[in-house]
Amino acid sequence: MTISPSTTGETTDLQLPHELIERVQQASTALELLQATQALAAAAHPAAAPCLVDVLGFNNPGAAVAAVDGLIALGPQAVEPILDNLDGYNYGARAWAVRALAGIGDVRGLEVLEDALAQDIGPSVRRAAARGLGQLQMQGLEEAPRTALAERCLRALEASCGDGEWVVRYAVVVGLESLAARLHPTSELRPRLRQALEGLRQSPPEAAAVVRLRAEQALHRLEARHG
Repeated sequence: MTISPSTTGETTDLQLPHELIERVQQASTALELLQATQALAAAAHPAAAPCLVDVLGFNNPGAAVAAVDGLIALGPQAVEPILDNLDGYNYGARAWAVRALAGIGDVRGLEVLEDALAQDIGPSVRRAAARGLGQLQMQGLEEAPRTALAERCLRALEASCGDGEWVVRYAVVVGLESLAARLHPTSELRPRLRQALEGLRQSPPEAAAVVRLRAEQALHRLEARHG
């Protein structure tokens, strides 16, 4: 499902999601909730964010996917509603929130992504967090905070190079390569990043070959870009 925010400045019924929010709140079946959430997400209105966050905890995977898509489409506007409503007692809601924050790439989600990669019990959540840490948007930051942010991302990814699930290690490779694209060519973090990729490339034979091959591919690309 592809969602594109409205590019016009006009106020239309689709841009005012009150009725769409009511449809979500009044849905009485799983299908109604899914369809109502898809419609609300497609409206791409900032006022929809809190309701979309609520949907993450409704135990309806289809609706949750639609809500995550909608939150990602809203971008930075959705970050505060997500962070303000993180539910430590509802694992499913928190897991979906991690996916949304990873997809948005806003630096305000850094701590949540760090914690998820280090501690979450779900491999799919750790995988999303690893990818998210590699694609945080650092544009506009001064050099010092940008470097500090990149170092935290790198440290979290380094710590998960030995994750027991190959899908997470694969995502760590993807995260490391994405992070490299955000580093200055002369960044002092580059040797550490290359070392982490090299370690994954030289994983033991019993480890997943796809991770080794993906790490080798990432190293070749970095060499081609930066030498």
